[in-house]
Amino acid sequence: MSYETLLTDVRGDGTRRTLLITLNRPKALNALNDQLMDELGAALKAADADAGIGAIVITGSEKAFAAGADIGVLAQHDFVKAYTTDLITRNWETIRTIRKPVIAAVAGFALGGGCELAMMCDIVIAADTAKFGQPEIKLGIIPGAGGTQRLPRAVGKAKAMDLALTGRMMGAEEAERAGLVSRVVPADKLLEEALDAATLICNLGVASVLAVKESVNRSFEGTLADGIMFERRLFHALFGTPDQIEGMDAFLNKRKAEFK
Repeated sequence: MSYETLLTDVRGDGTRRTLLITLNRPKALNALNDQLMDELGAALKAADADAGIGAIVITGSEKAFAAGADIGVLAQHDFVKAYTTDLITRNWETIRTIRKPVIAAVAGFALGGGCELAMMCDIVIAADTAKFGQPEIKLGIIPGAGGTQRLPRAVGKAKAMDLALTGRMMGAEEAERAGLVSRVVPADKLLEEALDAATLICNLGVASVLAVKESVNRSFEGTLADGIMFERRLFHALFGTPDQIEGMDAFLNKRKAEFK
């Protein structure tokens, strides 16, 4: 399937490969409008349904992962129009339904909705040129795609308040120290690092990969006791699967596991 605001490419040569999605609105610094988010949702759902895809990488350009939501579009809304059309949230939550791991490879600006999109991904790998922020306060609004909820969970209340109330940008090293990103790499190695991480995931057992993502996400949605019980049930359920048998046999016999 072809898209107007995305570039897609399947990478790798194993049984399961990686779908690379590149946000492609260069003149707008990849500002996130309805068309892009609709197409991104469609690409993500297609990859999730494809047994040949094991992981997904989302990236942008060297200048911008995504500079935010399209302000020209937002400015046309009053409260009634924003509320009745479910502005932003209508098509931004599709990524939360994707079961396969999604990696954000971020270079340049990841601001506003761009930062929120990165936070919806499972792993965030940042180039040393990346800059994150929630500058909506400077427009007289607040983050509208989960920024006030996911940012505190990622970096803590103090840092989230600092970023959301001042609208300042945070560089890649500060973002890594704060816990917003998984790792920082040189800009010219960003895509290579992200695809390498995706390849590692693609070569692991499907059931355990899906279970890890589901269980970690569950930790943010309930009490610790509920999360521990959920994790335990998934842990038990994986025993007796072909991947568990293969993985443990390979370890005991000092060979590389060949997950099917």
